[in-house]
Amino acid sequence: MKTQFHILLSLKTPQGFMDYGQYFFGNDSEVAYALFRQLKGSEIIKDNCLLHIDLMETVDQLPVKIKTICCTLEELGCNCKLIAREMFRLTNMEEMKGC
Repeated sequence: MKTQFHILLSLKTPQGFMDYGQYFFGNDSEVAYALFRQLKGSEIIKDNCLLHIDLMETVDQLPVKIKTICCTLEELGCNCKLIAREMFRLTNMEEMKGC
């Protein structure tokens, strides 16, 4: 059974939520959970919340939503910056391990 983790970005439309971005974290649950805990936003989901960030786990190609936060546009910008920085750090650490 192969487990993968990713963060899913979605926004509210008149037809419902539409996914527009994903960040993949491989199979390290500790890394995925630790990063998700650092994200800005609220775990209290309100009807007027337009931006969602979901922590997803995929087991044998079946996606499962683990946690969701809603955030403002400003918080989303901070979160994307944090995710990009963490992805860069993790990728470079993996390359250094191979040396």
